[in-house]
Parts: sequence; C-alpha cells; structure tokens
Amino acid sequence: MTSQRHSLRPSLRLSLCLTAAVAMFLVASGCSGGTGGNAADGKIAAVAGENFYGDLIARVGGDRVSVTSLLSDPNVDPHTYESSPQNAEAVADARLVVANGFGYDAFVDRLLSASASSNRTVIDVQKLLGLPDGGNPHIWYDPGTMPKVARAVAGALEQIEPASQSTFEANLTAYLDSFTPLTSRIAEIKSKYGGAPIACTEPVAGYLTAAMGLLVLTPDGFAKAIEEGTDPAPVDVAAQRDLLTGHKVKILLYNSQATSPVTDSIKTLAGQQGIPVVGVSETMPKQGQSFVDWQLAQLSEIETALGQSG
Repeated sequence: MTSQRHSLRPSLRLSLCLTAAVAMFLVASGCSGGTGGNAADGKIAAVAGENFYGDLIARVGGDRVSVTSLLSDPNVDPHTYESSPQNAEAVADARLVVANGFGYDAFVDRLLSASASSNRTVIDVQKLLGLPDGGNPHIWYDPGTMPKVARAVAGALEQIEPASQSTFEANLTAYLDSFTPLTSRIAEIKSKYGGAPIACTEPVAGYLTAAMGLLVLTPDGFAKAIEEGTDPAPVDVAAQRDLLTGHKVKILLYNSQATSPVTDSIKTLAGQQGIPVVGVSETMPKQGQSFVDWQLAQLSEIETALGQSG
C-alpha cells in the first residue's frame, strides 16, 4: 500500500494551477514587481520559509523588523504545504527573505520568481553553507547552522538599514550567546551516550544525532523512502523491525509532524518492545518558543529516553 504521508517532493507540490493563481493575484494586487518596501508600521518587512528562521530574524532584527513565517503551524506536514495569495503578498513586499533550500521550501522560490525585485535580499541557507543538492535538508538541526544564518541575517539587515547597525549587532551577540546551553547539552549527551545505537523513522534530526555521537542503525533505504513519501522495500522494513524486535537499538526517533501507516506501525512496534519513542518535529511546535528552547526540550527527551533504555 502506498504511503499516505505525501506523494511528491516539496519542489513539486505547488501545482501549475496554484502557481498561476499566485501570479494572477500578484498582478491584480499591483505586487508583480515586488516593491521591496517596509511594512506599514515602518519596520523592515521580512519573510521566513519556516518559523525557526522567522524566530531568528525576529530576535536579530528586534523591533526594527516585521516577520512573516510561512511554515508555522505545528499541525501541518511541511512536505504537503502549499502556498497562498497571502504568502505571495508577503514575499512580494519583503526586503529580506530566508529560505532553507534543498527544495524543502521550493514554494518560496516560486513566489520569489513571481515577484522579482532588485530591492530584496534573499538568503538561501543551503547556498550560504555551500552544501550540494541531494543531502539531508533538515540543516537547522546541525548545531552550527543557525549561528551562521544569524550572522548573515544581521549583515543583510545592516545593509538595509545602516542606522540600526548597533541594534542588530547587539541582538546578534545575544542570539549567539543563547546557544551556549545548547552546545553544552549536546556535549554532555555525547559524553554519556556517544556510540549508543538508535533507530529513526526518517533522518529529521540526523545532524543532531551525529553531533551527539549516536549511531543510527536504520537502513538508509528505509529512511530515504519515508522521507520521500514512498513505501520502503520489504527488506528494509524487515531490517527496521528487526532492530526493534531484536532490541538492537536504545530508542526510536519518530517524526511527529509527518506520519504514515508504515511509520505508525514502527512506532507501535517500538512501544510493544519497550523501546522508548521520542518525537521530533520539523517546525517549532509552540508560538513564542525560541529555537534554543525547542532544541533543548527535544534533547531533554532524548537524554531521558536513552537513560530509560539501560
């Protein structure tokens, strides 16, 4: 049976009809050229493909920015997200846009193309980090990613509004300092549990588990198929189930935001075998929560589960 999680990669999910509708909206609203102006309150208008980048822009920009995060609902599977005319208007008016890249938020690329502007700065995180296509797109889980994005955002805001440079620099310093507890916690977990074998339904937190030194035993074929929304090969499903029934892993990391009958069955099996299950998500689940607090909460759950597994 075909997985019900999603049937297409993010780069293909904006249909031609939706793209045409967005373009028509831009023309009708007079936004087709992208004014690249400030928000109505005089603040710098900014758009983030995902809410964790939106949180970053807000914390670095402070009261000088007005931020719209396109992916912000924790109940929405990011892989099935489709853009809207409201998104189109926000992008058309933005002076700064931050997108993840890897085709993960390709709807942003399409909206940018529909409202070309020479007065807009676009930060593609994949390109910023110099990463090739085809890799794990969940790059915000790499502990080194967000500080680099924050520096790029600060630099962009300073170019847009030089008079507020001191404000942006102070906010950047505070944002970077906030990562100290996160990096310390990762080091502590690595010291205690480095080398511990784990399983996952897909590599959402792959960069983070690597930083903690955890050994992911899930077959690559299984994880890749789930990530792409297709059914894993029977041999990979069998191997994944064997990790659980054979108690070869300490915990199962489960994408709580994008599920399918296959991943639900794996989660159920882990519970039946007494293997702790930890949910990880692709967007920040709580409004007002900082990126660091979100990651610390997930790390706490992972550490507790590793301790329970013996």
